[in-house]
Amino acid sequence: MHTQLCTYIIGKSIITGASAGIGEACAREFAKTGANLVLTARRIDRLNQLKTELQSHYPSATVHCVQLDVRDDASVAACVDALPESVRDVSVLINNAGMVVGLDRTEVVPASDVDRMIDTNIRGPLNLVRAILPGMRERQAGHIINVGSIAGIEAYAGGSVYCATKHALNAITQVLRHELMDTPIRVSEIKPGLVNTEFSTVRFGGDKARADKVYEGLTPLSAQDIAEIAAFIATRPPHVQIADLLVLATDQAAATKAHRRSAH
Repeated sequence: MHTQLCTYIIGKSIITGASAGIGEACAREFAKTGANLVLTARRIDRLNQLKTELQSHYPSATVHCVQLDVRDDASVAACVDALPESVRDVSVLINNAGMVVGLDRTEVVPASDVDRMIDTNIRGPLNLVRAILPGMRERQAGHIINVGSIAGIEAYAGGSVYCATKHALNAITQVLRHELMDTPIRVSEIKPGLVNTEFSTVRFGGDKARADKVYEGLTPLSAQDIAEIAAFIATRPPHVQIADLLVLATDQAAATKAHRRSAH
């Protein structure tokens, strides 16, 4: 994405889950637009490496890194309260942090996995909204971009908890749009299909070979594809609100339906 295509300056953005995948790609893409960034994740070493890279390529960029677990509402509130002046008035919130564990049948999903997915994928975005939205209301400006999933509109065997959390995020996004309709604050959701990131590796407990099979025989989306879309959404003129985007690989027709080519 070329910055000359932008029609609106992003300003100050907070991106959760920025240490890898879509969040990391969003950080790079938003830095291109001149945005000042707050990058959060649990892996602060990865964030600091990304900060060094971004500031090397974009010397005028302000990049503030925070080690943060979005599940912890007190830590989220403290993080926002402690933001330095250069990034304090957040213009864009990208709720990207999310995760999935396993493909277990509903009755055997471990309770600990249920808690992790619900706390990360539902409580996490809500914690950020509660911390960031009051300032946006006060300034009468801002944009919330939630990174959802095709699992937020479709369900599949082995995905009961994850699908439920992404359906919940879809509902939260719609509710926010209703609640903010009388303000200039915009609310968007991107629902990717198959994206080749470490997401699947995490899902399968670090089993990279099993994760790679998810994308075998097809060309999946990349994190960069989604990041470019996020930047496009954020740089529309103030009267344009791109509410909802389902983004699939060309080889994909539904959550569990994709065309896979023979290796021979």
